[in-house]
Amino acid sequence: MPKKILITGASSGIGRGLAYELAGRGYALALTARRAETLEEIRDDLKSKHPSATVVVHPLDVVDYDAVPGVISACAEGLGGLDILFANAGIGLGEKVGKGRFAEARRTIETNLIGAMATVDAAVQYFLEQGHGHIVGTCSVAAFRGMPRSSSYSASKAGFALYLESLRAEVVPKKINVTVLYPGYIDTPLNDMLKNRPFLISAEKGAAMIADMIERKVKSSTVPVWPWCILGRLFKLLPTSVVAKF
Repeated sequence: MPKKILITGASSGIGRGLAYELAGRGYALALTARRAETLEEIRDDLKSKHPSATVVVHPLDVVDYDAVPGVISACAEGLGGLDILFANAGIGLGEKVGKGRFAEARRTIETNLIGAMATVDAAVQYFLEQGHGHIVGTCSVAAFRGMPRSSSYSASKAGFALYLESLRAEVVPKKINVTVLYPGYIDTPLNDMLKNRPFLISAEKGAAMIADMIERKVKSSTVPVWPWCILGRLFKLLPTSVVAKF
């Protein structure tokens, strides 16, 4: 039986790349994102490349918190079960503090943190009822240290990482695995406007790495592992005067 995975934020970037990677590995896919037409195009393209693949799509904005449980249930029903949730939907608006752009900061927190929490909460309820499951959350190396012009993004990713770590402690007696991923610069629309993207890798390469980590059920990892496993620790030690120049 193929593994069954639900991917949020599947219309672009890491989510889209992972959908193509896992379809090639024989997974059954449930894809969600805000743009229904884009999801349908991806589904049709995946089916053309992998005619035997199971691909179901459901539009979802994760900030519509009340809608999340129903979409999780619909995806599980469409796949005939659910083994893995890849909680990946996120935005990055790059606002500065004190510049009258708090609405953008709030939107970032609502999407990246509260929406992610709502998604995980609904999936864990399903996994507890069935007796097994795997939660995988996309955080970021930005979770290691708050960066200028990324305050709400960094806060959202750090908060989500801690939420997932707390979840892992809660489900120790259960057959539920929790994986926390900290991607570095992966070439996606989330960061393609930045002038400097050190150690950039393609979305396809990042997706392959993430797929391997999911299959190994790693507890936490940077993506790629090197050099971010070292740089992530160094970020915490840098003087603020250095961080301010980033």
